[in-house]
Amino acid sequence: MESKNIVLNVNGIEVIYNHVILVLKGVSLQVPERGIVAILGGNGAGKTTTLRAISNLLKGERGEVTKGSIELRGERIENLTPADLVQRGVVQVMEGRHCFAHLTIEENLMTGSYTRKEKGEIAANLDKVYTYFPRLKTRRTSQAAYTSGGEQQMCAIGRALMANPSIVLLDEPSMGLAPQLVEEVFNIVKDLNTKEQVTFLLAEQNTNMALKYADYGYIMESGRVVMDGAAADLRNNEDVKEFYLGVGGGERKSFKDVKSYKRRKRWLA
Repeated sequence: MESKNIVLNVNGIEVIYNHVILVLKGVSLQVPERGIVAILGGNGAGKTTTLRAISNLLKGERGEVTKGSIELRGERIENLTPADLVQRGVVQVMEGRHCFAHLTIEENLMTGSYTRKEKGEIAANLDKVYTYFPRLKTRRTSQAAYTSGGEQQMCAIGRALMANPSIVLLDEPSMGLAPQLVEEVFNIVKDLNTKEQVTFLLAEQNTNMALKYADYGYIMESGRVVMDGAAADLRNNEDVKEFYLGVGGGERKSFKDVKSYKRRKRWLA
């Protein structure tokens, strides 16, 4: 990836849980201004941990970044608090939505604006969220607990937008959603990227959908980035087709079982 206009730069980070368990093993990635970058891989690959390292949400799980650096527009941020990061425009949408069940949709959205001071700007942002998520406007007085999974995912993304972010970390947006809703959510993400110039870094197991909408992708296995490239190139890569897009009849279970691919692994380069 070209180095110009890089918003987020993750440089060889290692993450350890409980002072013992090494989860990330030298992960590096870049996110350009106004880009959509996807982190791909199965359960346990390290996708969520990578996002939590960026947003500094590891401490609640007894995790810490022990090596490497994370830079936002050239400034080191790995020691900033999550609140500081939100103030700087880094907002994470957690896996599983985590809407406040007892609050209405609109009350949930308004919690995302706690860093904002200007009431006019908050109102304008709320109108913008309702423009992109008209279903939320219809359900704005409903308690989140009584809305669908798709509506809660839209609410979680809308809540992040209320903070006026420059980059959104989106964790497993397709999880638990019907295929039609997954397409709808990704279409909205693309619209927000194109029309509002919001930068996205998303972690996703649905490789086919992620590569359809992303500009660039990083494939992770066992806490390492094993392959990266433009989304179109990854979609056309034969190994990616077989292992992640369900094309091909082989019995191989991991990229590490492919000798030709093993020669391309970044940490062996």
